Amino acid sequence: MPQFVVLLRGVNVGGGNRVPMAAFRGLLEAEGFTGVATLLNSGNAVFRSSGRLPSNHARVIGARLQESLAVSVPVVVKPSSEFLAAVAQSPFVLAEELHSRFLVAFGQEEAAIQGLSALLPMVEPPERLHIGERAAYLYCAGGILESRAGSALLGKLGRQVTIRNWATVVKLKALLGAGVA
Repeated sequence: MPQFVVLLRGVNVGGGNRVPMAAFRGLLEAEGFTGVATLLNSGNAVFRSSGRLPSNHARVIGARLQESLAVSVPVVVKPSSEFLAAVAQSPFVLAEELHSRFLVAFGQEEAAIQGLSALLPMVEPPERLHIGERAAYLYCAGGILESRAGSALLGKLGRQVTIRNWATVVKLKALLGAGVA
């Protein structure tokens, strides 16, 4: 049965959009997804499902979040093969202590990723930005909040995507590789 990664945008940050991970797991299981496992407290999960397309999964999960938790946030669902390909295609290799400054943006649609090219004029060396097929990669050398491109990605310009730092991406990859879901 195919394996998927689900990434919620903007949950459990500040005071709004609270999604307890136990409730999120239960919501996914109630929808018929199997082998559900969540990671951290920021809307990351892996699961298995037969049939439906990732975009259908995203739509259904978004509707269930709204119905059961009154939370309306962008939902990105990627097949494990696409998520792992995005990881493998990372153009940057950084020391582990820099993983929190390295962001990966995932969108449900390719157009959302390509739209991030608007960040290019904001990138100030030694920052680096790469827009790939499956994800966009931003390294903020001075820190995310010190970066104009990083701040824009976290703000309005990034509303169609969800962002994870490289440390979280690596943990999700390990979760997929463990066959948990």
